[in-house]
This record gives sequence, C-alpha cells and structure tokens, in this order.
Amino acid sequence: MSPLWFRWALLENGWATDVRLRISGGRIARIETAVAASAEDERHGVALPGMPNVHSHAFQRAMAGLTEVAGRAGDNFWSWRELMYRFVERLDPQDVEAVAALAYAEMLESGYTHVAEFHYLHNDQDGRPYVNPGEMAERIVAATHATGIRLTFLPVLYAHSNFGGAPPLAAQRRFINDIGRFARVLEASRGALRALEDANLGVAPHSLRAVTPEELGEAVRLAPAGPIHIHVAEQTKEVDDCLAWSRQRPVEWLLEHAPVDERWCLVHATHMTAEETRRAAASGAVAGLCPLTEANLGDGVFPGPEFLDAGGVYGIGSDSNVLIDPAQELRTLEYGQRLMRRQRNVFASAQRASTARRLYEEALAGGGRALGRDGVTLRQGASADIVSLDAERLALVDRQADALLDSWIFAAREPLIDCVWRRGAKLVVAGAHVAREQLAANYRRALQKLLA
Repeated sequence: MSPLWFRWALLENGWATDVRLRISGGRIARIETAVAASAEDERHGVALPGMPNVHSHAFQRAMAGLTEVAGRAGDNFWSWRELMYRFVERLDPQDVEAVAALAYAEMLESGYTHVAEFHYLHNDQDGRPYVNPGEMAERIVAATHATGIRLTFLPVLYAHSNFGGAPPLAAQRRFINDIGRFARVLEASRGALRALEDANLGVAPHSLRAVTPEELGEAVRLAPAGPIHIHVAEQTKEVDDCLAWSRQRPVEWLLEHAPVDERWCLVHATHMTAEETRRAAASGAVAGLCPLTEANLGDGVFPGPEFLDAGGVYGIGSDSNVLIDPAQELRTLEYGQRLMRRQRNVFASAQRASTARRLYEEALAGGGRALGRDGVTLRQGASADIVSLDAERLALVDRQADALLDSWIFAAREPLIDCVWRRGAKLVVAGAHVAREQLAANYRRALQKLLA
C-alpha cells in the first residue's frame, strides 16, 4: 500500500508534524517525521491511534431510541431492562448478525478499531440451547469479518436473577446457562474465533447478582488467560441488594473474594466508596466506563478524578450502543464531572493540561489492557489501527497539537473522521464504512421484521 502522510500525528511520544507511516503486513513498519509529502504518499490531516471499545452489547443497537418514552413512575435501569427483555425475545441469529455488523461499522466510522463484545444471548427464543453451542458466537464472528473490526469476545455466564443464587426469571431464558453448558459455549466460541486473524477470547461472569461465588470461581478457572470482565456496582439497588445478601458492597465483596488484577475489567463500578475506589485502583483492574449509556439509564457518575489520582486506569465502551461515538463518550465523562463538581477541565492534570489529550490517552491505555493488548499507540511494530481527522473541517481551522483533540472532543458539530485503517486495511473512506450500503440494507430488513 502507499505510505500514509499526515500533517499531524499523535505518536507514542507525543505529537509530531509531517509524518509518514509505512505499513507492511498490517503493522507500522517505519515512521518518519518532519518529512515533506511525496508523490507516492496518500495525504491526510491528523492521525490518531484507534480507540478500544471495552464494553458492547451489539444486539442492543437495534433498540436505540425505542425506550425514550415514560413508563411507570421512577423510570430507571430496571424498567429499561424489562423493555430490553421483551425486545430480545424476537431476535434470531440472523438478526443478531445484521445488527452487530451495522454496530461494528458505526464503531469504525466513529474511531473505534477494537471491540470487546460482552455477549450473553446464548439460547434460542424458547430458552433451549442451540444444537451448536457456538451458534451466536459464529454470528458475532461473521459480523466482525464483514466489517474488519478487531474482536475480543467475552461469552457471559448468566445463571441467576439475583444475589444468592435466586432462580432465573422467565424473561432471562435466552441468557441462562449452568457452568457445564457455559463451558461448552466457551469452547465453541474458541473454535469460532479461529476464523479471525487476531481475535482474543476472554470470559465474563455477568455480575455478582447473576452468579454465585462458586460459579464465579469456576468461570475464572475456565479462563487461565485472557481478559475477565464483570458488571459491578452499576446501580444503587444493586448495592443495596448486595449489602442485604453479604453485608458488603459489590466492589468491596469482589475485591475480597476474587483474584482481581490487571486481567479484570470492572464495568461501570459507578457506586464506590472512597476506600473501594482506592482499592480498585490499586488492584490494577480497568474501570470500564460507558458514560453515554450510564447517562441514558440514569445510573450515576463514576468517581473519575479520585480513581485516577489513586493510580487507576479506565477504558470507554459503548455498552447499550444507544449512540456510538467515542468522542461523545469522553465528552460526557468530563461533563458529568463538571456538573457534579461545578468545575472545569476536571480530567486535565499538571502533566497533561489538555483535557481531551488526557481523556484520550488514558482511554487508549486502559482500553488496551482491558482487551488483552499491549499499549495502543502509533509506534513502529504496532498494528496499523489508525484514525484520521479531516483537518480542513471548520472545527479544526488553524488548530495544532493538543488543540486538535480538544476541538474534536468538545467543539465539533459535524463528524471529523474521514478515514480509518485496521491492520493497514482502509475500512472507512470519506466517513463511511466501505461496506455500509450492504450492511445498512441487511440491518433495515432485520429491523423491519423485528418492529413489524
């Protein structure tokens, strides 16, 4: 492929100008800085490392916009969940593939190049296991293959409706597995992933309310390597129920009873005490933050500055996929803190005065760890996962270095991403995925059937 030349590039050691990237075998083979563009170069404005998406339920993209109508008094996560349960009853494997493929294309178009799919839709519509335990995994793999995004696949163990091994609800029948059946799903998923070049397999106990302590231990033992993700402390009711069950709060219980370390991603971890925040940071686990979904569901605001000050790391995820946009995730993360604290530039630091620069680089580092990758940067030898911003757009007029990121995250009214490469393959051109037309047609057919 032609070398890529950028006026600005955010490299491993910071911003550089007039940068040429030579790609070979899907990796950055050589980086040249302060060089004039040549006739052979493909020229672009601003290069950024592609963002990892630490938490996605792809099928929920089909629900976006359908739950913004008042229900019973006190609408919250739990009333939203009831609507989600009713929606999921209608999905067949072909629907899941079509919806996931469009979601993954939108992720690439918005700057995500790697997704962790937290997948718990394992059973048929009547709750019986598919004859092929890997049926749904194969659908996610097919969606990944159609779009080119990198996949970390996280089969979910979901066994109970609440703490202490409460029996599952009828509406949860498509999610439910015992540990034996889950082991078969996990092994079938491993086989399905062999069709992808650089996919990664982890495991996801859904939450402390959905597995017993014994099942949590078994799930962890089934994953001697790879990431371990779990929902924890997303809502205050979850905290109250956990206290009633164990006399401990969810994060407190998890840190004392599970081998939480750098392999773990604590998804949401919204409701933590100061001591839990300090201990979670010290564990090395990544906080998987999903600010748009957390705001949409009214979950609460993560104690971000305290967690970072204690040495914690975080990544961002699109979760319910109500709106897929890492720039807006980062903006919402910062704005939530501003509203809570009545301050500005909360995530900026003495070392990184640019709020967007710190938000972006922290999310790259934490996201990479949560998805089982080394540092996510533009450096020689790294995977050529590159996002380019169109420097000719009005939001970036005469911007340089950190001001480019600040203007994109906080001040851009129109999409600024023009191209995205994954392992050197150009998957997004002029802001649109190269297969968008076909993927959108498949999605449209699926939605017309589901919503008929």
